[in-house]
Amino acid sequence: MTQSFSRRQLLARFAALGLAVPAASALMAACGGSGATPTPTAATGGQTPAAGATATQPPAELSGTIAIDGSSTVFPISEAVAEEFQKRYRNVKVTVGISGTGGGFKKFCNKETDISDASRPIKDTELQACEQNGREFIELPVAFDGLAVVVNPQNDWVDYLTVEELNLIWKPESQGVITRWNQVRPNWPDAPLNLYGAGTDSGTFDYFTEAINGKSGASRGDYTASEDDNVLVQGVAGDKYALGYFGLAYAEENAGRVKVVPIVNPKTGQPVEPNLETVKTGQYQPLSRPLFIYVAADQADRPEVQAFVEFYLQNAGTLAEEVGYIPLPDEAYQLALERFRARKTGSVFQGVEVGVSIEDVLKREE
Repeated sequence: MTQSFSRRQLLARFAALGLAVPAASALMAACGGSGATPTPTAATGGQTPAAGATATQPPAELSGTIAIDGSSTVFPISEAVAEEFQKRYRNVKVTVGISGTGGGFKKFCNKETDISDASRPIKDTELQACEQNGREFIELPVAFDGLAVVVNPQNDWVDYLTVEELNLIWKPESQGVITRWNQVRPNWPDAPLNLYGAGTDSGTFDYFTEAINGKSGASRGDYTASEDDNVLVQGVAGDKYALGYFGLAYAEENAGRVKVVPIVNPKTGQPVEPNLETVKTGQYQPLSRPLFIYVAADQADRPEVQAFVEFYLQNAGTLAEEVGYIPLPDEAYQLALERFRARKTGSVFQGVEVGVSIEDVLKREE
């Protein structure tokens, strides 16, 4: 039986082998897949440049290499942008790899890459590493994502979960202690609770543990961990007693193989299922998050890098939605574009409280 993969799954598997992705269209052709449907660009009806900002006109013939690495969650967006950009500028090679958010920052702060994909804001330790190596950066939000809590489709007892129940399951003190479903709720089966979640180098791990356990990195360790969301999907899909978490886009892409669990909003007390609307409006809490790219300030003036980042921000909304993510409001992309053109360095998203809009955070610098 031949197994088919979506564009995202195929490219994510390729990159997870440790290989950067220079040209998605070539990979798809080699694997018998069709090329991506053409998407709007800045010149053909994509998002408009920021109000009050003068669009940079890149040279007709750009050339060079742009190295991107980092989050597996942000990877599909950056890969889609890279593919469309390379259709226009065929002499620019854009490679996109997956090392996880933490692994990507290690390379970025060590000046091995030009852009770092991140599913969370940069940490203090990473900021210090960049400072020690003289690497300044421009922090740019590019899309929204929700973290999905999922179970196997055969699971007929979980109707929703509260943050308190998730904390009971995942807190460090539960390691080796909370191991059966009926320990979470007495009326649930006396059956093994098999856990699947993000690896420690993943920004998903950092965000989930902070949102659920109150501290980034605080988690039990006795679970199947991976930085590759496809591995987690396979695990949950093949285990009736599984519970896992990973990016919403991967859960939606694998609907039928995994079942998304509604999470009770702590403020309203109502179970909310993650989707485009509930994530974008902030109803799905506390597991909604912005996604970022970090651009090296010392590389931003290279014509090919400048053109690529502007292209990214002008087309991210369309392309993010194409690969299953949730676009930011138009104003947020305009503010991010202005931030990039002004070469504003440093982080404004560190320590931002849940529920504050992207636009309001970006406006704090004005």
